Amino acid sequence: MSNGCSSSCTNGDHHKHRCPVNGKEYTGVSEKTILHHIKEPWNWRGTSRSYYFCDDQECDVVYFGQDNSVIKKSEIRMFVGIKEKSGNSLVCYCFGVTFDEAYDNPEIKAFVIEKAKDHVCECEARNPSGKCCLKNFPSH
Repeated sequence: MSNGCSSSCTNGDHHKHRCPVNGKEYTGVSEKTILHHIKEPWNWRGTSRSYYFCDDQECDVVYFGQDNSVIKKSEIRMFVGIKEKSGNSLVCYCFGVTFDEAYDNPEIKAFVIEKAKDHVCECEARNPSGKCCLKNFPSH
């Protein structure tokens, strides 16, 4: 990626599938990402070959399988920043940056870009989307 993200920022199944609740298409997410974000990963029994991340704020689904199984917001250990409507929601999970902090201080994005180039980020595990957060930073 041009921003320096390692390949781990973009892991997951990249073909698209429609969310069984809102009908919109989303790209894949790895099982590793799901296991890091669900409340009781030891009890989760994945039933699908491929999984996807729904980023629609209006949809209660966070992850869904190719078989249309769903994991809802209530089953996730933390708030999913991109799905919340709060400035205190996280935009960068690797460094704990909120949307308000990112908006108020453009230097934060430069810091995250630098750390991504240095391969310090752990987007696949830390970010519920399993992808790099840089595209979600607020624009000025």
